[in-house]
Amino acid sequence: MHYPLLTQHLDQVARLADMAGVAVFAMSGALAAARKRLDIIAACFFALVTATGGGTVRDILIGAPVFWLTDSWPIIACVGVAAAVWIVPLQRWPAQTIEWLDAVGLVAYAVYGVSKALGYGLQPLQAATIGTLSACMGGVIRDIIAGVPSILLRHELYVTAAMLAAGLYVCGSLLGLSNPVAMGIGAVGGFTLRAAAIRYGLGMPPHSGS
Repeated sequence: MHYPLLTQHLDQVARLADMAGVAVFAMSGALAAARKRLDIIAACFFALVTATGGGTVRDILIGAPVFWLTDSWPIIACVGVAAAVWIVPLQRWPAQTIEWLDAVGLVAYAVYGVSKALGYGLQPLQAATIGTLSACMGGVIRDIIAGVPSILLRHELYVTAAMLAAGLYVCGSLLGLSNPVAMGIGAVGGFTLRAAAIRYGLGMPPHSGS
């Protein structure tokens, strides 16, 4: 079922989360291309698929128009960000830049994905799942096309951080908190966990194998 009010009156905070997720995922994708010593076209491609991959999956699953097919700004933003990243010398970027950019994109896409899924009539559990999936897909796609081990295989808390961001937002909504407050709590909680994982290498216990 389509909900025209969602597309006509999208909450400004949710819109900002969407734009932030696209921008930082585009940066992480372009930087991954630069570190592979690829050309500007490859950097634009990396930026585009990293920034739009998760949102495309989200929109297909909830039955929404795919966001970058109905609005030009994500494509323009990805190309602009990729060009800006590509011309900056690699030594100017700290070693963990991709991880920190990815952390911001992760939580922004998680809470925005939940917001959009709820707006399209999904139940809270399904909406949280959509938010988690859409948040993680961009980084997974980037790592696959870059030919590096996927973030999912590094044992750091990653999906867990997206789940926390999505879950906190859903809980806040169920408790009657305003949308901006619920999104803020979810984003801060998820980012804090992901930041701790990056800083201290936190991860879930692996399978014992026995």
